[in-house]
Amino acid sequence: MSVSRLLARAGAVTGAATALVLVSATAASAHHCYVPMYSLNGPTSSANWIVYTAEGAVHEFFGLELCDAQRDAGYAALAGAGLPVGIKIFGKMTLGDGMNSRGQGDERNPNGADGKGLEFFGHGSTLADEMLETFYGTVVTTPCP
Repeated sequence: MSVSRLLARAGAVTGAATALVLVSATAASAHHCYVPMYSLNGPTSSANWIVYTAEGAVHEFFGLELCDAQRDAGYAALAGAGLPVGIKIFGKMTLGDGMNSRGQGDERNPNGADGKGLEFFGHGSTLADEMLETFYGTVVTTPCP
């Protein structure tokens, strides 16, 4: 592998890590949870939900305009890894914060980081981070024709 390609990959990982902190910190500061989206066929906006697709997050946080080859490669990488293609955050209020009245982990919902529904940032869910890291890492190493 060439030195320039190694540097590009190192830059991609560093950039993705920075964005992951921003995405998680921004979302977690206002809301405790999100719903992973495994398809872009549903609505991507509404008055109640804030939707971050992988492509939208890369555009918003890095200012990247993707060509079709990059977009296709990014979403193919997410599908291949079994990762979501976006996340939905309820915009009107927090949907269950994963904590009980004593500020402890909520025993009523022990599945807050299992990738199968409502995910809690505070329960250690890494799906949003993995989604962005995989998508970004793929698109910046995919050339446009």
